[in-house]
Amino acid sequence: MKNSVLHPAASRFYADHGWLQSAQTFSFHGNYDPQRIQFGALRVLNDDTVNGGKGFGRHPHDNMEIISIPLEGTLEHEDSMGNVAVIRPGEIQVMSAGTGIYHTEFNKDADVPVTFLQIWLYPDKLNVPPRYDQREYASGDRHNRFQQILSPDPDDEGVWIQQKAWFHLAEFDMGFEAKYELKIAGNGMYVFVIKGDVEVDGQTLSTRDGYGIWPESTVSITAKQNSSLLIIEVPEKW
Repeated sequence: MKNSVLHPAASRFYADHGWLQSAQTFSFHGNYDPQRIQFGALRVLNDDTVNGGKGFGRHPHDNMEIISIPLEGTLEHEDSMGNVAVIRPGEIQVMSAGTGIYHTEFNKDADVPVTFLQIWLYPDKLNVPPRYDQREYASGDRHNRFQQILSPDPDDEGVWIQQKAWFHLAEFDMGFEAKYELKIAGNGMYVFVIKGDVEVDGQTLSTRDGYGIWPESTVSITAKQNSSLLIIEVPEKW
């Protein structure tokens, strides 16, 4: 019997700070539900929109793998390691916070909001030296296929993190069917629908829905309309 958890878009926590609108799949800061803490090593999945010219001031992180995926607009990043960068749709940013890092994130455009996914994973090794990486990926490489954008191997495709996790983006045409095969037996798979309608092992999902499943080895996905997905494979224990 497969174990699974469904997180409909409307069930997420919402925080409206005026300059920031945040839809949070898991408990975060003042929003807390003991049943919504994490999915395996996946601790945070925030769907954030930041108004033009606004952002997150200098703040610390440690012992967490932090991934940002812009969907619309541009983010400007600066950190205590001396990195200054602009992150745009089609790119992925990762910070291994390790022993500790300070950073800021601001909307680069004064007039246009930026929407991005902020994702935190627990690392499988504590107190590593902090590290920053950012890469661009071609949108055509995820048309009707799983495009790997993150892995635990620095020599593999995409950015790498200190955890046995893999991220894939996919853009499926209506009616397209695919099977995702786990990289490691026993890992879980979390599907976040960026846009569209899909069926995942018989479970129907719509825009911004999330679905976590602990499959035996493979998961079947069928697009009910043109759809964009983020697939997160994570260990249950680390």
